[in-house]
Amino acid sequence: MLPALQMYWCPHKREKLQVHQGLANINMADLFVGKVLVKNNRDQDELDTEREVWQRLENRVVLLYFSESGSSKCQEFAPLLKDFFVKLTDEFYVNRSAQLVLIYVSRDESEEEQDDFLKDMPKRWLFLPYEDEEFRRELEAHFSVSDVPTLVVLKPSGQVISPNAVEEVVRLGTLCFKNWQEVSEIIDRNFLLPEFTDDIASRSVSDPIRRLKYKVESTNKKKDRVSKYDEEEGGGGEGGGDTGFF
Repeated sequence: MLPALQMYWCPHKREKLQVHQGLANINMADLFVGKVLVKNNRDQDELDTEREVWQRLENRVVLLYFSESGSSKCQEFAPLLKDFFVKLTDEFYVNRSAQLVLIYVSRDESEEEQDDFLKDMPKRWLFLPYEDEEFRRELEAHFSVSDVPTLVVLKPSGQVISPNAVEEVVRLGTLCFKNWQEVSEIIDRNFLLPEFTDDIASRSVSDPIRRLKYKVESTNKKKDRVSKYDEEEGGGGEGGGDTGFF
C-alpha cells in the first residue's frame, strides 16, 4: 500500500500542498521500487532494477499522467501535452533536455488501446505495464484521481507540487516547468558529476541477474508489440495543435 497524504506548507508558493506521508525525506524513485517502468521506444525497454529507476527519476520533476485514450477530453489534451514535453526535452528545441520525466498511467480499456495511444507519443515517455493494474489503481487512489486527464506534478522527494496541472499546461505552456523547477529545488545537472547524469551506463554486479528475471518473462510479449511501433527513434515527432482546450 502507498503511504497516506498529508499537508505541508510550501514557502515558495505560500500555500499548503499535499505530501506523501513518509516520502518527504526519501527519493521519488522509492515509490517505484520493485515495479517495472517501460520506455516508450520501439523496443519498449524496461527499467526493472532499482539502479535504473533511480537514475531515471532522481533529481527530476516527475509527471504522472492519468489518461484514457477513448476520452474526448484526453484526446484534446494529449497533443498539447506532447508538444509541451517535446519542447522541453527534444534537442531540436533546447540545448539540453529538461530534468523532467513523464510516466503514463493508463486507464485504457485494453492494452491495445494503450499501445495505439503511446505509439504517437514521445519516445522518452515512460509507462507502467498494462498488466500491473493493481499498482495503477493504487496510484489513482493515492493521488485522488477521479477524472481524466489528470497530470500530477511531483518533486523528486515525492511532494506534490500540483495535484492536477492540466489547466496550467494549457494556459502557460512550457513556462510551467520553470515554476516547477524552482519549487522542486532540483540541482542543475550542469553542476553534477558525470556519475550522477544520464550518461552513465554502469550497473551493479547483481543487476544482470535481476534484469534476467523480468526479461525472460517479457521477451515474447515485447516481440509481439514491437511491430506496432515506427522504426524511427527520437523525441516523438512534432507536437502542437490549437491551444484551446475543452
